[in-house]
Amino acid sequence: METTASIKERLQQAETLEPWMEDLKDDSRKSVQQALASWQRRYDKKLVLLRRLEEKQAFDRQFKEQNHSLVCGIDEAGRGPLAGPVVTAAVILPEDCSAFIGLDDSKMIAKAKRNELAQLIKEQAVSWSVHIQPPEVIDRLNIYQATKQSMETAATSLAPAPDIVLADAMKLTVAMPSEAIIKGDAKSLCIAAASILAKTGRDDLMDEYARLYPQYGFSKHAGYGTKEHLTALDVHGPCPIHRKTFEPVKSMVQQR
Repeated sequence: METTASIKERLQQAETLEPWMEDLKDDSRKSVQQALASWQRRYDKKLVLLRRLEEKQAFDRQFKEQNHSLVCGIDEAGRGPLAGPVVTAAVILPEDCSAFIGLDDSKMIAKAKRNELAQLIKEQAVSWSVHIQPPEVIDRLNIYQATKQSMETAATSLAPAPDIVLADAMKLTVAMPSEAIIKGDAKSLCIAAASILAKTGRDDLMDEYARLYPQYGFSKHAGYGTKEHLTALDVHGPCPIHRKTFEPVKSMVQQR
């Protein structure tokens, strides 16, 4: 009789259902049944993720005029915080996206997995770019226009250039056709990829700012208006990366 350890090893290596697994269902050992059930849960989860990947790819393909057309996804991170830049990213994914199973809206993915996916996207994308829109431009233009400008810069920085641009909930003014996709990071694979690069890029920047301005705790809240952040603002006042047109920073600046 095959040992439990040997069976577990075979299950660990198995990627798909195989005929020998049927025989395991009749194995009376509890440890074997537990191992089989564990493998089945992993496999079922993988099938769900694979189906979602295929749905997101199918969404992007509908915008292709020809099979070789390049579809770019664009998303941003950091429109709402009181401090720090808006970061936008543009991504053109390859035709074969089998490596991107599990790729989703950045808000749905844990930090470690986001960082892993960001590295994979940079390695395998046809083209990608990240643009950083600083707080002073946000204050000068307003958050909507600053984000729009940043997205357009990210799109025009791609080489090769895309044939069509899909932006998350933003109508862009660019040379190529573009579409504003509501909840695009949940529907489109290339927008989801852009959301990953934008989020990880901004998080890295805010970690750097946390070292420059340790009194605000930027690495914990990324500049959002949390209770901790508001308390630090009351004590220390705004720093150079705070957005001077956002409340309550605006009132604090006027008072000071």
